[in-house]
Amino acid sequence: MKKRNLYLLVFIAVLSMYSCKEKAQTNPQKINRNAVVTRHNVKISKIDTLGSLNVGNGKFSFTVDATGLQSFPEFYEKGVPLGTQSEWGWHTSLNQENYEFSETLKGYDFNGNPNSLYAIQNREDKRKNDAADYFRANPHRLQLGNIGLEILKKDGSIATPNDIKDINQELNLWTGKIESNFTVEGIPVKVITYGDSKLDAIAAKIESSLLKENRIKLKFRFPYPTMKFDDRGANYEDNDMHQTSVDKEYGKHFIFSRTLDSDHYIVEASLNTEAIITKVKDHYFTIQPNAENSVEVAVEFSQERNEKTLKFNNIEKNSIKGWEQFWMSGGAVDFSECTDTRAFEIERRVVLSQYLTRSQCAGHYPVQETGLTYNSWYGKPHMEMYWWHAAHYPLWGRTNLLENSIGWYFDAYDKAKLIAERQGYKGVRWQKMTDHQADEAPSNVGSFLIWQQPHVIYLAELIYRNNPTKENLEKYQKLIFSTADFMASYPNYDVENDRYILGKGVIPAQECFDKLETFNSPWELAYWKWALQTAQQWRERLGLKPETEWQKIIDKLSPMAQKDGVYLAAESVPNSYSPTSEHTIDHPAVLGALSALPQNNYVDINVMNRTFDIVDKVWHWDHTWGWDFPMEAMTATRLNRPDDAIKALLRGQKTNTYLPGGHNYQNERLTLYLPGNGGILSAIALMCAGYDGNTVKNPGFPKDGKWNVKWEGLKSMP
Repeated sequence: MKKRNLYLLVFIAVLSMYSCKEKAQTNPQKINRNAVVTRHNVKISKIDTLGSLNVGNGKFSFTVDATGLQSFPEFYEKGVPLGTQSEWGWHTSLNQENYEFSETLKGYDFNGNPNSLYAIQNREDKRKNDAADYFRANPHRLQLGNIGLEILKKDGSIATPNDIKDINQELNLWTGKIESNFTVEGIPVKVITYGDSKLDAIAAKIESSLLKENRIKLKFRFPYPTMKFDDRGANYEDNDMHQTSVDKEYGKHFIFSRTLDSDHYIVEASLNTEAIITKVKDHYFTIQPNAENSVEVAVEFSQERNEKTLKFNNIEKNSIKGWEQFWMSGGAVDFSECTDTRAFEIERRVVLSQYLTRSQCAGHYPVQETGLTYNSWYGKPHMEMYWWHAAHYPLWGRTNLLENSIGWYFDAYDKAKLIAERQGYKGVRWQKMTDHQADEAPSNVGSFLIWQQPHVIYLAELIYRNNPTKENLEKYQKLIFSTADFMASYPNYDVENDRYILGKGVIPAQECFDKLETFNSPWELAYWKWALQTAQQWRERLGLKPETEWQKIIDKLSPMAQKDGVYLAAESVPNSYSPTSEHTIDHPAVLGALSALPQNNYVDINVMNRTFDIVDKVWHWDHTWGWDFPMEAMTATRLNRPDDAIKALLRGQKTNTYLPGGHNYQNERLTLYLPGNGGILSAIALMCAGYDGNTVKNPGFPKDGKWNVKWEGLKSMP
């Protein structure tokens, strides 16, 4: 009996050993994700208009100043503004001149289509130009309101930014908590701020002895849209153009009702104590809580009145749970064992970019380049930027966050089909500058871009690679096949040379070229060929025969033009890199032909290496954009130039600046630029996990013993 028990114990021990061994093989030692994330918690110690922080859930975001709320919107207006935006928050001004979209259309003779109609800004006809301006500006994204503190000094005056002293503010990235400590006239104030993980809501707890002296009030101000390129949430003029009412003067729950022309929304504030609300002037209210040393407030923005009583504790719990789930999902990268002094800054940018994209770019629609902080281009997304906003999600094993927004293409399908039809093409031509209703914004540049066209094929392919099911093939089949139909009908056949040409009528990703003259730009050519080949693969996966019209383009698409063994910026620009060339500004898009794309028997590695060298030497890097540097790093990685990949990520250009909160600064007009943040995440995925056919470990990092980069959960690129 004892021997039997002994055998049983040995059997259990061996079974346990094999079980542990198998577990270790399938779940290798994990990165300490909390340590990686929290060592980059953002700390602010002074009033810094470029140091704004935000809480958000991907479809709603709330940006705060050093007080933890939006106390000084006008002071921060020229920095990273104190925005409150939601994916549903749009406004359309009245069309008092009865403009018709058809007034923006102009006929061109491109690619054998003598009357292709493009939506443009016609500067030669005032009525048509005004119509274009109206449809560019409408609809525009709304700044939903400012929630701040109004703090009274001893003399009764209202505290200004100069009165906020001893600032000690920290954003805990792991929990989404912003804790702000400061003093006013030596008296401490503490504010804790959270954003809800699902609702369009924030909560704050204010602690200070100033409360019992009635010297701290909550301040609610509702700006009016600027109707301009940008909207920084501080336009307190035009009071008669909108309406704000509040349901009562006393209590714990207050409902603000907002109306702007035909648009309407609700703001509900719930306190944990009785309070009095006072109308200071139109669209400006203060709430005086009846509190001793602490008060809690929760505020929700919504399209309809629901009268829910939100509580600080609930939003706090939701934030903590939501952020922990995010950080523990998908991929992680740890640079702590790197001895190169540049590694820490790269890790900081990577961690903060994850926070910013998750909090501002993970809703149900493609987002604008300034996320949910403030308007750029009237708050409208640019679909050529969608890759940079969203491709990193599946590459980091967070495919669901791409799936949230890629459904926009289904909503946009009918209107994209109409664009193709009016220009004489098959399939669908995807909009460039658009909105949630998929309307096209007239543009003398955007209407002629084509490199947004293959994005949906690339992104759907990433989704399928992570989940290769028949369901996914059938789900995206319509989008991929219709996109490929346009792409096959768009090139112009060159009879003399028996080839297909992209253009004329093209403005490439490098936007400094004339649409009337430009053809065969390299990134577009490479992307065209890869996307059509991938569309054919989808047909094969679905058991369908290859599409002959697509195959004709694949087989006879023009090669990328060269001169002196270097790829040109376009075949129509033979002097692309001469000392007098005007074409070494904007995006170095020639490198894009081998960045997110595989070599694919289309790009000659030796030629691209020489091209990389000359672009590095002659380019005006001070005239580039934030995603150009990750793009260059991806190209360097595929060329087996890891030192150049690191150099690219950290180029010392203004547009490659990453602010204390992680935002990619461009200039005074674009103080944040989320394509740069998304781009660095995609680049790091490639630099770590590589690409199809790659056999080098961490191919984007130098092999000098200083870059022991650890990672898990990342996916390789095509």
